[in-house]
Amino acid sequence: MNILGISAGFHDAGVTLIDGDGQILFAGHAERYSKRKHDSELNVEMLDDCFDRYGIPGRIAYYERPWLKKSRQLYAGQYQELFKPSFKHQLNNIWPREEMPKIEYHGHHLSHAAAGFQTSPFEDATVVVIDAIGEWDTISIWDASYQDGKARYKKLWSQKYPHSIGLFYSAMTKRAGLKPLDEEYILMGMAAYAMYDASMYGDFVRDAHDVNFRQNLHLGCDEYRPDMDNFAIAASAQYTLEQCLHHVMLRAEQIGQSKNLVYMGGVALNCKANDLLGPYFQKIWIMPNPGDCGSSLGAAALAYGSKLNWQGPYLGYDILGPYPVKELLSELVTNKIVGVASGRAEFGPRALGNRSLLADPRGSDIKDRVNAIKQRQQFRPFAPVILEECVHEYFNMPTGFSTSPYMQVVAYCKEPKKYPAIVHTDGTSRVQTVGKDCTSGIRQLLEIWFEWTGCPMLLNTSLNIRGEPMVNDRQDADRFEQQYGVRVIS
Repeated sequence: MNILGISAGFHDAGVTLIDGDGQILFAGHAERYSKRKHDSELNVEMLDDCFDRYGIPGRIAYYERPWLKKSRQLYAGQYQELFKPSFKHQLNNIWPREEMPKIEYHGHHLSHAAAGFQTSPFEDATVVVIDAIGEWDTISIWDASYQDGKARYKKLWSQKYPHSIGLFYSAMTKRAGLKPLDEEYILMGMAAYAMYDASMYGDFVRDAHDVNFRQNLHLGCDEYRPDMDNFAIAASAQYTLEQCLHHVMLRAEQIGQSKNLVYMGGVALNCKANDLLGPYFQKIWIMPNPGDCGSSLGAAALAYGSKLNWQGPYLGYDILGPYPVKELLSELVTNKIVGVASGRAEFGPRALGNRSLLADPRGSDIKDRVNAIKQRQQFRPFAPVILEECVHEYFNMPTGFSTSPYMQVVAYCKEPKKYPAIVHTDGTSRVQTVGKDCTSGIRQLLEIWFEWTGCPMLLNTSLNIRGEPMVNDRQDADRFEQQYGVRVIS
């Protein structure tokens, strides 16, 4: 019996379908179908894509407990949220009520934890979840293990609303003139352009051990330090986040039973801060979609109950046909930049080779050309995708991360002048390694590119039209070609 996991109602709606043997059949983002970034609502196109392939599921699991969330919204004074239509209302408009299975509900942070642990290679783990807000928890630490094949979770500690690392970082995103719950990754990139002011940490954090904040940052902090420019705000916010993360991981190391770390929640997307995880744990797993959309997988995993067969993040919409290695190589040699839209879309916010804009990282003008194509700020960095076996020759990987298949940490480039397109102003790169077990054709492309050029890496950024989510289908790819004049090959 197939199980459908659902995340919807706040932001980044998504669904995951798991079969009775623990195979992840499908996992997709609503925004890729609606073309509305961070779309919170389910849509017919996404469910049809899933059901047309695999049939109607027999079970439904939801990623949080709605009434518990409403109690927090009432406490927070979010009265307008109390009367919004529920995800069930969305589902009823898509799925005939008489055919809908009974819905199972699971806790928000527990869904995060399960999405990480049940896809991880570990038999036991200390699980840390840090996000903005779910129902009430904003930070949680768990012991996770399998007993007779069934996943078991024990909550060891949690911090609750309004004390939230995620809300702090989102408030600082807004203070820096960016869009909260969307452009936190830009704030992270801005941090490299200024020195941090350590006083921000004391201004906001009352108790370091419990990560207790002095004010409710859900309300924002737009008037904070008008004397600080936006880049200094970004650097200081990153420093404060990293200090808070240190205290959470220190506690997790002390109270957790396992030396394996599973790290989940939206804050786990801060790849600069992730460099700090290595000293606390021996092995680390961050599922490539650790935010709320990824919790659709977590809800389905909890309903399934056992370890899932994780084979990679390529789980979404399928553009049929072989990966166009020959055509991509020809375009890279000729024009240095090319788009690829092939195979199944990535489950997660980062392009990992199937919906990517690729470029030769060696050209001095490449970074500016790609930023111009994507209509981004010129200070924004790009990531390298590199053959796994070559990464240590070109990058100093942080402790705990010998590889980085999902672009989750930054590393110092050993020869930044040779690869200017993929090195940030602080000398780091957000690295994606590609192993021989990768199920995307990006592996073969890199192998041949290396043979031809002696360079084992390419620049890799998401293939998206400005203001829209990543390209999903061939029609999106055609619009990208027409708008930006860059060939996209399928």
